[in-house]
Amino acid sequence: MANIIMALQVIPKVEESRIYEVVDEAIKVIAASGVPYEVGPMETTMEGEPDQLWEIIKEAQEACLRAGASRVMAYIKMDYVPTGSTIHEKIDKYRNKP
Repeated sequence: MANIIMALQVIPKVEESRIYEVVDEAIKVIAASGVPYEVGPMETTMEGEPDQLWEIIKEAQEACLRAGASRVMAYIKMDYVPTGSTIHEKIDKYRNKP
């Protein structure tokens, strides 16, 4: 199956002073997975096979719970193109402008 792009924004229910600390635990799961990813100001975008990305999302939410969140809301966006899609093709023209 071709790679797709999925973006994940986790919103853990924790004390306000701990939000970034808990979100960082979700990002660590994504980084450890080995898939290409980019952290943005509002979400982290990943590239990989659909089943693999869904599993990473599940693990990222569980990491938030282990870090002390009593609840985790997640916003997920997916770009599914049967022939495949990459982070690079979506943003390269913006990153390499003169």
